[in-house]
Amino acid sequence: MTERKKKANNGPQGAKEKSPGGAQTLMRGLDVLEMVRDGPVSLLELSENLGLTRSTAHRLAAALVERQYLSFTPRRGYSLGPLILALGHCARTQIQLARVARPILEDLAKQTDDIVHLGVIEGDEVLYLEKVPGKRRILISSHVGERQPIATTGLGKALILEESEEYWKKLYGMAVSKPRESLSAWMDRMKVYQKDDYALDLEENEDRVRCVAAPIRDVENRIVAAISVSSAAQYMSDDRMQALVPIVQEATRAISRELGWQDPGV
Repeated sequence: MTERKKKANNGPQGAKEKSPGGAQTLMRGLDVLEMVRDGPVSLLELSENLGLTRSTAHRLAAALVERQYLSFTPRRGYSLGPLILALGHCARTQIQLARVARPILEDLAKQTDDIVHLGVIEGDEVLYLEKVPGKRRILISSHVGERQPIATTGLGKALILEESEEYWKKLYGMAVSKPRESLSAWMDRMKVYQKDDYALDLEENEDRVRCVAAPIRDVENRIVAAISVSSAAQYMSDDRMQALVPIVQEATRAISRELGWQDPGV
C-alpha cells in the first residue's frame, strides 16, 4: 500500500460517508486536498484512493481548481493551488504576528491601564486576533475571533490608511450602523488619519467606548495589522486620546520592527 493510500485510509471513512450531503461534500473536498499535499496526484489516484467514482473525483477536483485551491497540469495531475499557498502564508504571518505582538500588547495595557486589541483585515471586516485586558473595571464586548465593521472601528480605520478613497467610500456604505458623521466629514477625518498614521473610534462602534489605533507594517512597509487602546469614554477625553497616539504608534513600530520593517525616515 502506498503512503498516500495509508493517509487516505487512516481516517474514519465510514463516518464521512454517513455525513449529510453538504458536510459529506466538504469532507470529501478536504480529503482531496490532503491527498495532493505531497505532490501531484492523477484523477485515477484520487478516485481509487478515496473510494470515489471517477466522475465524483473529477467534479470535486474541478471545483477546487476553479476556486484555486488546486492546480491541474496535464500528464502530471492535481497539486496544491495558489490560494492554498496564500492561505498558508497568511496563517504563518498571523501566528508569527500574535507571538511577536503579545508581550508588547501586555506592556501597552499595563502602561495605559486600558484594553488593547490586535486585529487584521478579513474580507471586508476586522478580525480580532488578541485582546489584553486593562486594569479598569469596564466592560467592552469584544472577543478574540470576533469580526467587526471597518468603517466604525479604530482598528478598521487604521488598517485601511493605505487604501484608496474609493475603497473608503465602499466601506462607509457597507457599514450596517453608519458612522455618526456624514460621508464627506468621515472622509475628511480619514485623510487626517492617513496623513498622521493613526485612527480614532469616537463612540462610533459601541456607545461610550472610544479607542486610539495605529497600523503595523511588514518588511515591505505594507500595513498588515493594527492595534488599539480602548476604554470607556469617561477615561478617553480628546486630550488623552491625542496623548495616547504616540504611545500606541511606538508600540506598533516595535511590533513592525520585529516583522522586519525599517522606518523609512531613519
